[in-house]
Amino acid sequence: MIALIQRVLHASVDVDGETVGAIGPGLLALACVQPGDTPARIAKMADRLAAYRVFADAAGRMNVGLKDHGGGLLLVSQFTLGADTASGLRPSFSTSAPPDEARVGFEALVAACRERLPVVETGRFGAHMQVSLVNDGPVTFWLET
Repeated sequence: MIALIQRVLHASVDVDGETVGAIGPGLLALACVQPGDTPARIAKMADRLAAYRVFADAAGRMNVGLKDHGGGLLLVSQFTLGADTASGLRPSFSTSAPPDEARVGFEALVAACRERLPVVETGRFGAHMQVSLVNDGPVTFWLET
């Protein structure tokens, strides 16, 4: 599983002109389910999203995770993160899970994050989405499990 996380002041996802998910300060996580992602890998990603230390402590150092800092998590499924871009001019998506497997894995990630965090919003799986955000820092990290 892959997640591209960004510390945000606010973020939202629109589908067909309707806001389907929005948060204030927190994390935006673009998530890609890969073939064979197990429940253990999904749980590990949920643990990392809740605890990855990207927020400042009293000394101004990145030492605080989302769970302790507070704020929301906006999860958006993005299969293109799994693209193989090593050669050529067109990405290959053979390293992203097929849609049915990806939907199950993404829904499991959402459920696991909701067990760990009080505010979890999502986009709409498989929809054409417009994601808006204000990156705070900027702070962006690539996580893999």
